[in-house]
Amino acid sequence: MSKQKLGVSIVICCHNSASRLPQTLTHLQAQQVTKGAIPWEVIVVDNASTDQTASVALNLWPEDAPAPLRVVSEPQLGLIHARIRGFQEARFELVSFIDDDNQVCPHWVERVSELMSQHPEVGACGGSVTAVSESTLPPWFERYKESYAVGEQTAESNDITSTRGYLWGAGLTIRKSAWQQLLDAGFCPSLSGRKGTTLSSGEDNEICFALRLAGWRLWYEKQLKLQHYLSAHRLEWQYLRRLRRGCGTSSVLLEAYYLSLQASDDMVTRFKQIWLIRIISSFRHLLIQLCKLLLSYSNPLEREQAVLEYEFWLGNLLTRFRHWRDYGKIVERVRSLAEGLKTVSQ
Repeated sequence: MSKQKLGVSIVICCHNSASRLPQTLTHLQAQQVTKGAIPWEVIVVDNASTDQTASVALNLWPEDAPAPLRVVSEPQLGLIHARIRGFQEARFELVSFIDDDNQVCPHWVERVSELMSQHPEVGACGGSVTAVSESTLPPWFERYKESYAVGEQTAESNDITSTRGYLWGAGLTIRKSAWQQLLDAGFCPSLSGRKGTTLSSGEDNEICFALRLAGWRLWYEKQLKLQHYLSAHRLEWQYLRRLRRGCGTSSVLLEAYYLSLQASDDMVTRFKQIWLIRIISSFRHLLIQLCKLLLSYSNPLEREQAVLEYEFWLGNLLTRFRHWRDYGKIVERVRSLAEGLKTVSQ
């Protein structure tokens, strides 16, 4: 692949985002890109909004903006459906997903293009996230900020494929050709991500794991900086508990990827994929957290952690019960994807 700088399509997935878009779009207008050096665009995906998201986006983007902006509609609610629409509409090779409450650094487009042009083996890259809030951050936030996809994803800019192994969805940039490779192999996401007010998660992890199955590398770049605006209600303890339960829910569907990425098909791996074995393991973890809760009344920090881990394993266990009939099909679908990707890449 040529090292000529690649074009960038910035995709903002929106559901009732009229109040959040102004700051996001203002920062995008301030991108410092040498004129004519890198083609780029902004796509606002209106994901079943019932407010004025579309008109606000169009009215806020001036005619003399440094790049064109389009608003497209995706009527099927769910973040993954909005992402898929973004891929379909993107005109350029690099598709950079910015949340409706993200504010990116001035050199975002330029750095994304340079990085991905210099590293043709990288299928996706991501950056560091700083929290911005309308209220004072709660005392517990620093300990659990990763649940909000906030912070440094790793210590240094580097290939993280074999270490961390995934990237956050906020600021995630993916090659369109890599995405097409997944589709050609039969990739069909199991996780929808945010769905209205439902705190689903994990759709970004699923994409990263699928890219790894296809042989693509993942890169973390500290210079890709964005701010993540957090409203007051998202900084409530009950909200964080719901987040953790949602993570537990998605972990059930993601574990098939973990097992496939181990590149082992021996009897031990097969044994781990049995639904009954997995549910016994989840139940054991839940009991451990219940015991920790009973023993941690004198230590608030330990109790906080036990509560969040309890929520995770409760979400995990409830999801296992919901999928007891089709768990084997989920595992087999990922295994078939891995085989399909081998065929496509040959």
